[in-house]
Amino acid sequence: MPYPQSYVRAYLESYGGLLGTRVELIEADDEWFVRVVEDDEERTYSFELEPVALAFAESQRLHLKLAAVIRV
Repeated sequence: MPYPQSYVRAYLESYGGLLGTRVELIEADDEWFVRVVEDDEERTYSFELEPVALAFAESQRLHLKLAAVIRV
């Protein structure tokens, strides 16, 4: 069930808005994706294994000095 638009807006605002710097971990179709949003730029990386994706996401989080990786 999709969330109301107000939930999505609140989620984005809690991480600096639509263009806020963040690292997201996403699972879809037995594949893991790490999305890095920084300075109006979005990069997405794909991984077959969750531990590898999580390790990469954590390294990006540390590099960007963020509090947490967002699981979407």
